[in-house]
Amino acid sequence: MSDEAQIEQPAFRIGWILTTVALTTMLAPLNSTMIGVALPLVTAEFAVGLDESGWLVIAYLIVMASLQPVAGKLGDRLGHRRMILGGLLYFAFASIGAALAPSLYWLLAFRIQQAIAGAIALPNGTAIMRQVVPAEERGKRFGLVGAAVTLAAAAGPPLGGIMIEWVGWRAVFFVNLFLILPTLVLAWRFLPVLEKRASDHAFDWLGALMLLLVLAGGAGMLTGQMAAGTALQAGGFCIIIVLAVLFLRREWHHPDPVFQPRFFRRRTFAAVNVAISLSNLAMYTTFLVIPLLLADAPGWSSTEAGLILSVMWAPTVVCAPLGGRLADRFGRRWPTVGGLSIFLLGLWVVSGIGAEIALPVLVGGLSLAGVGLGLSSAGMQTAAVESVPSREAGVAAGIFSTSRYIGSITGSSVLPLLYGAGIGIDGFDRVLFMVLVAAFVAVLASLLIEDRPRTD
Repeated sequence: MSDEAQIEQPAFRIGWILTTVALTTMLAPLNSTMIGVALPLVTAEFAVGLDESGWLVIAYLIVMASLQPVAGKLGDRLGHRRMILGGLLYFAFASIGAALAPSLYWLLAFRIQQAIAGAIALPNGTAIMRQVVPAEERGKRFGLVGAAVTLAAAAGPPLGGIMIEWVGWRAVFFVNLFLILPTLVLAWRFLPVLEKRASDHAFDWLGALMLLLVLAGGAGMLTGQMAAGTALQAGGFCIIIVLAVLFLRREWHHPDPVFQPRFFRRRTFAAVNVAISLSNLAMYTTFLVIPLLLADAPGWSSTEAGLILSVMWAPTVVCAPLGGRLADRFGRRWPTVGGLSIFLLGLWVVSGIGAEIALPVLVGGLSLAGVGLGLSSAGMQTAAVESVPSREAGVAAGIFSTSRYIGSITGSSVLPLLYGAGIGIDGFDRVLFMVLVAAFVAVLASLLIEDRPRTD
């Protein structure tokens, strides 16, 4: 494995860099889940429908999915430290604007700014870790950051509920400042100034615009929100496909593209992106369908549904650092394969809960799935950034994160079609069949990951 740009840092400083990256990375999932509990109050205050206020969630996911490869590429050229500091400041001002928004449309505008800021910071934190953390410790370190991300996602709804109860829904935006301000201080103090990637070519702005149009347009079509009819929807997909082909052809021949299609000729890079996209599709769809099933069943409250889902998040937080250690010791492939196999087994157990919803089966299956997610996550993320030269780690991290979001968007888009096709447990069985297929293919893809990815 080539590690040509390893930047030596003292151990204590690496610890502070890890803390800073973890805090920075927590912003995106925290704000992705915290908004959910505020939606009913936002809908009521601005006297709009849920179909309108729901764009606060949809737009955030689409922008986060679309912008990260571009932000990572900019970080490779301009410096990752600069991008993180700018992203954090941007997120702070966007959060203040959202908290003071006088209407839904102002709130949506600032919500999109939050997503842009988060997309700027996230891949650049991953790229810094790629360059400063020794190869033999990367799995463990990425596992710790992964645990922090999962913890933030899980903490979002209860934290948002507390803030709303005490202060009101605007507090879910103000509370970001308590995380951003200390993170800014740590980033200024500890994030290193790394060598930028020199280039004789101007930045690929046209490629960046085409990438945004392809990803944002595709994600928008998948959500179904842009479809006014079947013919229009089909036409929209055809336009997106043509634009994607033109974009890939242009980037293939560009001397310094914003999106490097040749990365996918690397077996490990292609495998981890397929695996993370499909495993996230399975995870996110399961996360959404369980409350739907319980809501249709007598005797289940939304609070109980939330507690049931926590049995999947808790093992993920605990097992992510362990998965990283295993990836350091045994290589990136087998901990990932093993983790995704346990994830698949857990989902198979969940699929057998039956019409009576057997609680031990549901809890046991979700717990197994959570263990599998935790064990596999660090190996996948580490392999993704190790399979390309470190000078291009930013754009690689952005593509990997975009693949994750594409899985979430696809799962949430297909869910209503499959669940609505049945009644109660019948609809649930249809969804779980798709989930099991996605998880199985993710396992197959992970078998192609190299134990120690090469960058040559």
